[in-house]
Amino acid sequence: MKSIGVFCGANMGNSKVYTKAAARLGDLMAAQNITLVYGGGKVGLMGAIADSILAGNGAVVGVIPQSLVDREVAHASLTELHVVQTMHERKALMAAKSDAFIAMPGGFGTFDEFCEIITWNQLGIIRKPTALYNVNGYYDKFLDMIDHCVAEGFVKADQRANLIVASEPEPLLEKVRNYADAISDDRIDLNRI
Repeated sequence: MKSIGVFCGANMGNSKVYTKAAARLGDLMAAQNITLVYGGGKVGLMGAIADSILAGNGAVVGVIPQSLVDREVAHASLTELHVVQTMHERKALMAAKSDAFIAMPGGFGTFDEFCEIITWNQLGIIRKPTALYNVNGYYDKFLDMIDHCVAEGFVKADQRANLIVASEPEPLLEKVRNYADAISDDRIDLNRI
């Protein structure tokens, strides 16, 4: 596992616990030589994790639509910055460049990106680990909703079981790596995205 796509907020949230968690995950990724693939912003938790990895001499790949570059939210110091035209292009390129995915706390954009990746796994478009970094119990209610979907017959139990969840970065990365190793011999063609 060489790269992880991280979806997270363009805001910091109301507690410093989220910013600290982003920095801790970034520190670990840099120390383990895992490239960050993310939305390319300098703001919010996106900026916090990118800055942490860059401070640890790690690699950061940003993928950002031109409309956000025009609003001056692009991070200027990344290893690579890919400017695309649409959010759809952004998600497809992030999926192609990432070996796994982690959602940190965030809003509608984070939910959208993460749910699309879960769906692509479900449909067999990709086969990559998906994880929630459940900082401060942020995703507890989301997980309750998924469990409700399973109970009501709209999500299969094995699909729920494949979702990795951890509240600390060390076990999170370990679980993601173990899952990636288990499926590494069975990659699916990304050209289907």
